[in-house]
Amino acid sequence: MLIYNHIRGEEMNREVIGKCPVCGEKLKVVKLHCQRCDTSIEGKFDLDKFSYLSKEEKYFVEIFVKNRGNIKEIEKDLGVSYPTVRRTLDQVIESLGYNIQPDKKEVSNIEVLEKLEKGEISSDEAFKLLKGRG
Repeated sequence: MLIYNHIRGEEMNREVIGKCPVCGEKLKVVKLHCQRCDTSIEGKFDLDKFSYLSKEEKYFVEIFVKNRGNIKEIEKDLGVSYPTVRRTLDQVIESLGYNIQPDKKEVSNIEVLEKLEKGEISSDEAFKLLKGRG
């Protein structure tokens, strides 16, 4: 849903925000209006789950869908590492209201990759650690 604002005769598209900028609570839509026929509908309307995602999370979802969930392609598009893609995906999943309960192996692999990215371990050490878990 877009809110249109007429400024200096130009029509600007703005996204509906899902959370209150003051307290962070979820917002409700209370009025819908058709600009063509001037019909208005008032009531309390819920936004969909995606409306409560941040702008960055929505962009990530768009890139995720565009790349059909291919992590390598998402890494390229966003210019980030595998652990960053996984961490962002987990954040989006939680923002949509789902619990993240990764298994111990997955957490350990992510930790190994983060250490590699930070230069705390060599690629050979990371390979050995990851291979030992597979």
